[in-house]
Amino acid sequence: MQLAPCITMVTLGVADVAASTVFYEKLGFARSSASNEQVTFFRMNGAVLGLFGRADLARDAGVENSMPGFSGVSLAHNLPSEAAVDEAYAHALACGAKPVKAPEKVFWGGYSCYFADPDGHLWEMAFNPYMPVDGNGHMALPG
Repeated sequence: MQLAPCITMVTLGVADVAASTVFYEKLGFARSSASNEQVTFFRMNGAVLGLFGRADLARDAGVENSMPGFSGVSLAHNLPSEAAVDEAYAHALACGAKPVKAPEKVFWGGYSCYFADPDGHLWEMAFNPYMPVDGNGHMALPG
């Protein structure tokens, strides 16, 4: 049986689960009662964001807990307008996010910005006029 591609959960390795939990709650993420001191789960419109100790996550995966830095990955939240990007970016900074790139018109025709969470995980907030979000916040891909 072949399953359709789907991401059900993204887990971020963090230095301090409790502190990162507070940060994401300030952003407006809803914590699940399945959370505990070692791991936090947040509902994300059909998927789950997990926060787990960085060293524990590396150990679980069987890889070295290397120094944090650019991992070649960013998480993205597409929004319905440029004004919504501005508002979301300001909110993230007010919650303690580190500014990385202020909202601006970008080369591909949209409008985006980046911030980093307390562990340096990059989040992009974007308005893409070619792939609008529907009333449920889901991105509509052409074709």
